[in-house]
Amino acid sequence: MDLRIFTEPQQGASYDQLARLAIAAEELGYDAFFRSDHYLRMGDGDPSPGPTDAWTTLAGLARDTSRIRLGTLVSSATFRHPGVLAVQVAQVDAMSGGRVELGLGTGWFEAEHRAFGIPFPDKRFGLLEEQLEILTGLWQTPAGGSYSFSGQHYQLTDNPGLPKPVQTPLPIVVGGNGPRRTPRLAARYGAEYNQSFPGFEAIGPQIERVRGAMSEAGRDPEELVYSVALIAVVGRDEAEFERRAAVVGREPAELREHGLAGTPSEVVDRIGQLKADGISRIYLQCMDVDDLDMIELIAAEVAPQV
Repeated sequence: MDLRIFTEPQQGASYDQLARLAIAAEELGYDAFFRSDHYLRMGDGDPSPGPTDAWTTLAGLARDTSRIRLGTLVSSATFRHPGVLAVQVAQVDAMSGGRVELGLGTGWFEAEHRAFGIPFPDKRFGLLEEQLEILTGLWQTPAGGSYSFSGQHYQLTDNPGLPKPVQTPLPIVVGGNGPRRTPRLAARYGAEYNQSFPGFEAIGPQIERVRGAMSEAGRDPEELVYSVALIAVVGRDEAEFERRAAVVGREPAELREHGLAGTPSEVVDRIGQLKADGISRIYLQCMDVDDLDMIELIAAEVAPQV
């Protein structure tokens, strides 16, 4: 089971805090460090020190780390023109020596768009579909060739398709819990399909829908990585678990119902259930970016058993 650290910096985190966590995750043997792509805090609380840009952050981490993989869960199709995003992702991939993965989604946080003056159309799935086609088209354009695209949302003319990512192909994470269009999109473009914060009972049936879409697309369902993102709050004992739950503002019982929560043995059992459902990669949402002790605990007492 691949265990990855996943952060929500819009809730309050500087680059230095994120770098400390990413470097610790690398040293502790985690597979990857991912972050959300948001500019506005969700819910009440102090928004300081303010947002950090996802791809600027990953560019810094590309130079400050050496092994751990880096990516977004997920970038919003509303934030960047696909031609510009193709350059940014390829450049960070080169800066990291080929360790980048792109998670891309439709975007959903309307208040964030209003706050930053970003258009937020009612229908956004078409944006995502065209962006995925453009990104893969640009990166696959042969050397010396050019790429053009004419769609409902984007038009590109004679783009040289440069720079190229180090990885061929660069892994794309398609996320979402939709029953029809999302599985088809994952089957067409994805190296990985991610369910973010689903109900545990929904995970297995959704994986079966995605596997069916893979077969319909002529791809072996085993080619795809099936992953899940869940909040992680773990303590050595009940008292430590409850203290950590209070720090992130969540009730212990609710965390146990919806996340990877409790003592290490409880989390190991839950991961076993996820593995039985077909999950092979877990993004551990760490809401307290300064709590390095918790990721050390998971690395020491959970990871060796899964």
